[in-house]
Amino acid sequence: MTIRVLLADDQALLRGTFRLLIDSCADMEVVGEAVNGQEAMELARTHRPDVVLMDIRMPGTDGLTATAAICDDPELATTRVLILTMFETDEYVAKALRLGASGFLGKYVTTDTLLAGIRTIASGEALLSPGATRALITRFLTAPAPGNLLAPPERLNDLTPREREITALAARGKSNDDIAGELVLSVLTVRTHIQRAMTKLAARDRAQLVVIAYQTGLVRPETHRL
Repeated sequence: MTIRVLLADDQALLRGTFRLLIDSCADMEVVGEAVNGQEAMELARTHRPDVVLMDIRMPGTDGLTATAAICDDPELATTRVLILTMFETDEYVAKALRLGASGFLGKYVTTDTLLAGIRTIASGEALLSPGATRALITRFLTAPAPGNLLAPPERLNDLTPREREITALAARGKSNDDIAGELVLSVLTVRTHIQRAMTKLAARDRAQLVVIAYQTGLVRPETHRL
């Protein structure tokens, strides 16, 4: 199955570079290029991409507005947003995760990292395991946005004890392999629990599952070391 990618960045050189890299892969293709958030929203609705590579800072409608619109559109439920940023600790990235983005990459990542990131996001996983990302989540996602409350702990009531345990470990940045080793389970079993937890919590993907874990208090920054 070919992964269909939409590029959203106001820098033509970067878009051109990303297109060359992506189109060189047999399992990927670029289906469109947007220079701002408004175009990204329009092209996403037209092409229904699997992944949108979204720059945050663009003229006119920015990447955050576009991310919110894409992630809130029921007709784009299978489209994942991968944020591109110059700064891995940028607060805007955390806001994008709150809005439904599935993860982020630095703009000048290596070729292998970019392509692997697209495949990871397309598979329903999230780019949330690096230490810098865990620190980002700890710093920003645990605090409510202005005017909003954190998710109520009761939201977790439908999770089994094992699903809570595995969700908490995922929120600490552990991969399925890590969790399987720690709990002496098969990777398939871990994946099944993750999927069930996502379904019960109406999480689009693993990134949203992690956000919910922090915002409901299932995991707190002071309970572990980053």
